[in-house]
Amino acid sequence: MKHFLLITAAALALTACTASPPAALMASMPGMPPSSTVAASSTANAVAIKDFAFAPAATTVKKGTTVTWTNQDQDAHTVTSTGSGGPLRSPTLQTGQSYQYTFGTPGTFEYLCTIHPFMTATVTVTP
Repeated sequence: MKHFLLITAAALALTACTASPPAALMASMPGMPPSSTVAASSTANAVAIKDFAFAPAATTVKKGTTVTWTNQDQDAHTVTSTGSGGPLRSPTLQTGQSYQYTFGTPGTFEYLCTIHPFMTATVTVTP
């Protein structure tokens, strides 16, 4: 039992050290991306816009898949291809609104929120 308590205490201490700051704190520091922008790759076709980040930040889908982004933040966001000529061009999404795009071409598509340019992510489309 003593070893279990020591392991549990160590795990809690590590968790406390790696916890990300609340979104409200990050929003008060302009230009600073929240740590949640670093996320594992996913094969899902849904992306949440939450805590000033796209989650997941890297998505992989097959050609012909429709990806849906849903704004779960209190602030407005966009889903916009980086650079010129990219396919993603959402309107400004208010809380609860969604944007969909069907990927017909394989490749890696980088995008951002034009309102909060530190919010970036990618969709990789496979054949």
